[in-house]
Amino acid sequence: MATVLSRALKLPGKKSPDLGEYDPLTQADSDESEDDLVLNLQKNGGVKNGKSPLGEAPEPDSDAEVAEAAKPHLSEVTTEGYPSEPLGGLEQKAASSLVSYVRTSVFLLTLGISMILVLLCAFLIPCPPRDLHSTWSRHLGSQGGGDLSPLELADVNGDGLRDVLLSFVMSRNGSAVGGSRPAANLVCLSGMNGSTLWSSLLPEEARDITCLELMPGSLAETVCLVTGTHKMLSAFNATSGKAIWTLNPNYLSNGTLAAPVVVLPDLDEDGVRDLVVLAIGELQPDLCFLLVSGRTGSPVGRPVKYNVVGVGNLIGPQVYITTNGAVYILFGFGNIQAVALRDIFVQAQNRDSSPPSLQIEEPEWEKRRSINLSELIDVYSDGVELLQMVKAPDSNCSNLLITTRQGLVLLRGQNLTPYWTLRLQGLRSQPTPGYFTDDQTLDFLLQIQDGVGMKKMMVVDGDSGSVVWSYRAPCHMKETPATSAVTSDRKSVFLFWAEGLSAASPNSDIILGTEPPSLHHLYLLHPAFPSILLDLANTTGTVTASEVGINDLWKDAFYVTRTTGPSSEGHPAALVVSKLSLRWALMEGQMAQLQESTPKIGRGELRRFLSRIKFVEAPYEI
Repeated sequence: MATVLSRALKLPGKKSPDLGEYDPLTQADSDESEDDLVLNLQKNGGVKNGKSPLGEAPEPDSDAEVAEAAKPHLSEVTTEGYPSEPLGGLEQKAASSLVSYVRTSVFLLTLGISMILVLLCAFLIPCPPRDLHSTWSRHLGSQGGGDLSPLELADVNGDGLRDVLLSFVMSRNGSAVGGSRPAANLVCLSGMNGSTLWSSLLPEEARDITCLELMPGSLAETVCLVTGTHKMLSAFNATSGKAIWTLNPNYLSNGTLAAPVVVLPDLDEDGVRDLVVLAIGELQPDLCFLLVSGRTGSPVGRPVKYNVVGVGNLIGPQVYITTNGAVYILFGFGNIQAVALRDIFVQAQNRDSSPPSLQIEEPEWEKRRSINLSELIDVYSDGVELLQMVKAPDSNCSNLLITTRQGLVLLRGQNLTPYWTLRLQGLRSQPTPGYFTDDQTLDFLLQIQDGVGMKKMMVVDGDSGSVVWSYRAPCHMKETPATSAVTSDRKSVFLFWAEGLSAASPNSDIILGTEPPSLHHLYLLHPAFPSILLDLANTTGTVTASEVGINDLWKDAFYVTRTTGPSSEGHPAALVVSKLSLRWALMEGQMAQLQESTPKIGRGELRRFLSRIKFVEAPYEI
């Protein structure tokens, strides 16, 4: 009770010595003391560990507080009346400041390194070349004659874009003095801008240019095989344009090369694929095959002769590999005959044995041999004009597409029986394969001469042989090449040349040109819009060759043409090579409506569809 009473009687102000006595006159002094006390508390951080800022201990509220205050505390050591920090506090603050400094330094260092790497990638490392709008035209001067127009696409400089290789006969001023044959030039143009990458002189006009990898493996160099019209067969390094080897013409004796070189499997087991050429003498029956090493260009054995009699165009030679792996060579004059590569190798080597890869036979083919096993296998013998290999659906072998004077025939490659036959007249150009229908079977675009200055284009269903699309247009250009490109949705666009088209009447299939015959247009047909043709480009020259390549990086296709300008007396024709980006041309092309469709197709709908087209490599081989 005494303690409680004592606390209750403690009032602000000055206290008299007697208990409970209070002097009101000293109230102002007491108020000033309280203000000073509050300021001191705020300045020194308040009371810590039971001590006031002035070092005076407050009176305990109870006996328990008295007992608690009597206990010693190590942390309550004070100096000059100020509260002390806990032990180790300064060390902890120093360590925390050091960690913060290290973290900041590491962050800034990482940020600086990242910025340097970004700058290196942006300015020092070359970016892949953009080819979205790569359209160029290159004039190569005057062409000094020549009937052939070889054209090939291959990436020779490793930039991911296919470059253009071609050969042409130089004008007489550039021919070798005293040479019996006009000299020719082999030129490689950059696929990016058409600049000349390299060029090489050829002793004669080139018949064909084929670029491929003769050695298996990803590090194999691309080799360009050039076949001449007389006796020349050479292999060139595609990167440098330098000749690797040239076949000695003496090995052809009195014959001349009749067709382009054909690539075979590795026969001499040196790790490089080998070759075979077909030579013909002055008399037609004198045909001989010569096996050539792909590594050195030397003959693999002696020439192998066959006596073949026929009427018509020379067919082949072409190599055919059956489902079982048997290898045959197809050739003929107006007909198709086959000889096993095993038989050619055995006679060339003058021995009875052959490599294990050549000992495989195809029973259905061998049944067509006559009693004398040394004779040839008859495949087809009815006015053959052209022969193509067409990949069979869901199979690792090919069918045989045969163009005859009477029409088109598709033979099954497994047993050589007809799949279908289409009767046509006037078919002279090679059918163009592509996907037009939805059955994932290769269809074919045909160009048929249909009167003077007119031709008829038609698409034939590869599964049934029926005509699924046709159109008649004016065209005075002879044997204009047609091509196709495959899109990512497993469809094909077909490209062909014709003169300017006018609007078609729904009841008429005759379309007259509205422009002079000297101007030809490049038209594109897409199976999703069979009543529309897109006009992509035009030229006044004569298109002698064309090829389509794929830019895998940008999912684009490009169309390369070889064109000769009009020639006048005393002035040779000019040679022009052009490249056109198809995705760019699709958006810039003009729409030609063939017939009214229901519902009517608008320009905006067509442009949206065309903008989504992406091109891919063709899954088939011809």
